[in-house]
Amino acid sequence: MSHPLSGFAAVEDSARLIRNYRYAVERMMRILGGWIALTPELSAKLLMGRHVWDNAQHADALGRRLPELRAPAHVSMPANPAVVAFMDAVEQPERPHQTVERVVGMYRVLKPHLLAMYETHLGQANEVYEPPTRRILVRCAADERRHIAAGGVVLSHLIATPALEERAAAWQAGLEGLLAAAGGVTGRGLPPPLPPDPIAIAESLSDDARELVGLEQSGIRWPVPEDLESAIRTLGDALIAQDAAGVRRLLLTGTTLGEGVESALLTRDLTSHRMVAFTKIGRQRLVKQRLDGPGGSATVSSRWLLTGDGWRAAVLDVAALDAPRPT
Repeated sequence: MSHPLSGFAAVEDSARLIRNYRYAVERMMRILGGWIALTPELSAKLLMGRHVWDNAQHADALGRRLPELRAPAHVSMPANPAVVAFMDAVEQPERPHQTVERVVGMYRVLKPHLLAMYETHLGQANEVYEPPTRRILVRCAADERRHIAAGGVVLSHLIATPALEERAAAWQAGLEGLLAAAGGVTGRGLPPPLPPDPIAIAESLSDDARELVGLEQSGIRWPVPEDLESAIRTLGDALIAQDAAGVRRLLLTGTTLGEGVESALLTRDLTSHRMVAFTKIGRQRLVKQRLDGPGGSATVSSRWLLTGDGWRAAVLDVAALDAPRPT
């Protein structure tokens, strides 16, 4: 019988597992970051952008745990060459039309595998002896559950035809074969698959995956809160009145006007304004206003947040300027 304060693995073995996890997480972070510029679909692009940061935090936490296990800090190590080959295959789809393969590899294969590994490790780790590792893995597992559910929402939007579903299934099967051949990211075999967690899936909506999909769908209009609509209208009035002080009163504390706003707008002859675009991402509201007059036209972009003092613009910048039409 093992001692009640012993872990399920020796210190050296625990450090090796952490390095294996970190290799997969660090590469996942770099792959997602590299894909952002290659992905034309806005929902998938924003999804990847949000999750890069979470995975960077995971890699950092795992790396800082290593010295506590008598190992060098921030070291990543693949379990075997087959793990490297698997990660190379995940990264392979780089063409613009391969977004489905990118999302499938990340959100149907790699992230579910890492989640299962974390949950299996947590089930075996001693609650008394290994609380630091457990705390890190609890956070990693919670984030991955959220990522997987959000990725599923985006993927169901992207897979719009039977042909795309076939492509997705074929790509998933190929990657899962490589992962099994590697013995998982630790080289010790695949953990048992985890059943879907309906509570975690429901909570994952805080990741706003449906909003990401909504940004791509034509005809969708987000409702504009009445108090925000009033603030946007007041901003437009201040801009065409060349009232710099009035504009600044609507800015979030510490916010500065974008480069060229005052010179381009507050000195132009503008007489009317209208909102031409509005959407929301999480707590933020993104707005574009078009201002017109004899001096030409301008499109102003702003990003609004609700504060204790009402709606305030955190960003105000010029998106476009047009010269007056010839008479």
